[in-house]
Amino acid sequence: MMRCLLIDDEPLALDLLEDNLKYVNYIQVVGRCRTAGEAMIMLQEEEIDLLFCDIHMPGLNGLQLVKSLVQKPMIVFVTAYEKFAIEGFELDVIDYLVKPVPLERFLKACNKVNMLFELRKRSADDAQLRKDHFFLYADYNLVKISFKDIEYVEGLKDYVKINLANQPKPLISRTSIKTLELQLPASHFYRIHRSYLINVDYVMHIRRGKIKTANAELPLSDKYRDMIHKMTSRELEQ
Repeated sequence: MMRCLLIDDEPLALDLLEDNLKYVNYIQVVGRCRTAGEAMIMLQEEEIDLLFCDIHMPGLNGLQLVKSLVQKPMIVFVTAYEKFAIEGFELDVIDYLVKPVPLERFLKACNKVNMLFELRKRSADDAQLRKDHFFLYADYNLVKISFKDIEYVEGLKDYVKINLANQPKPLISRTSIKTLELQLPASHFYRIHRSYLINVDYVMHIRRGKIKTANAELPLSDKYRDMIHKMTSRELEQ
């Protein structure tokens, strides 16, 4: 499921976007922002795959926001102004919707986003399947880390602690958990909390609010409960 952020300075426009997304079962709204500044904070704190973004907003506008992003999620502009379309597409946005947006046009944009999301996911998974390790700077060394040795990862603001099953002391690296997640195979590593990634090979049992691994008990956030179905092909009982 794609994790989506809505950005518009008009509350009614945000409500309409959220209402339209009720018809789409593969997009999860994780936040609503009324300014680009609020959105930048959310993008630092949350894993976001998709932005529905207005252009004309107070302060930093939508175009300026997208230009400022180093790591860009997929972006669909939703705006009352046709005149920014060329500039918008030059930023490699997925679609450009002009208000008022008919529902069928909105759903067409969502389907386009989903096709690209699945294609990128398959490409990333195929690339990861051909690898069994990666290199990361940790403790002032460039360390080779095998995917199979990682039990879980804990995010600590600008750092991560990589807990290895065969070592008592975790590796500490100056990177974000979001950046690290992109380097790990999605078939084995799942986000269970904003601060935790887990290797499914080390999961022993799962209950509401907790996941037990071979050497730790980790929190399971309600926000990431959908990951349990992906991990186990079973729903977690209430």
